[in-house]
Amino acid sequence: MPPATSSRSSPTRSIRIWDLPLRCFHWALVICVIGAFATAQLGGLWMDWHVRFGLAVLVLVVFRLVWGVLGSHHARFGSFVRGPAAVAAYLRGTVTTAGHSPLASWSVVLMLVSLLVQVGTGLFATDGILIEGPLAHRVDPGLSDTLTGIHQINKIVLLVLIGLHLLALLWYGLVRRQPLVRAMITGNKPAGQVPERTAPAQDDWRLGVRALIVLAAILAVLYTWILPG
Repeated sequence: MPPATSSRSSPTRSIRIWDLPLRCFHWALVICVIGAFATAQLGGLWMDWHVRFGLAVLVLVVFRLVWGVLGSHHARFGSFVRGPAAVAAYLRGTVTTAGHSPLASWSVVLMLVSLLVQVGTGLFATDGILIEGPLAHRVDPGLSDTLTGIHQINKIVLLVLIGLHLLALLWYGLVRRQPLVRAMITGNKPAGQVPERTAPAQDDWRLGVRALIVLAAILAVLYTWILPG
């Protein structure tokens, strides 16, 4: 699809920031995380679906890590992860960014780390009765119990990070008048909300093919190393 224009001659103009694979990742992750939490609360036979949602989250998180290197410009970690000085400058209002802000970049990093810990420990977790992770039988029961404990503690950390993320979305929408949810649906931001001469992100069929290749490789590894169990 052709990228949106970056002209700033009109406030109605917009510029493509988020590519389609990144947007698909984001909303698929939302669905799978909600599904994982909901099925964990329901318990019982729903725990089979909890494991399935957890494996889906694992695929998505690994995809995002790879896409942070191979994706379009604003999806790459190198384009938005910045140090404390950049975060301080952003808080003072002296820095504008097209993609993630320096502060939001660390929210993204912490969320991905927490999700990776959650699904990683979940692979080896067990409730000792009905359900166990796909790799729980490959480790000592004591280690499995330890990882299960980390899985439970990190769940709280993850809920806190999700809550902060939702509060940030509300603040950006209500206070700064930046509809970030809409931007993650359409991929576009108003030209007036990005720095001058921001180049639109690549978002065409070639990028889509690259994303499908990455996803296929991750699924192949998952099927080979984890699912046979």
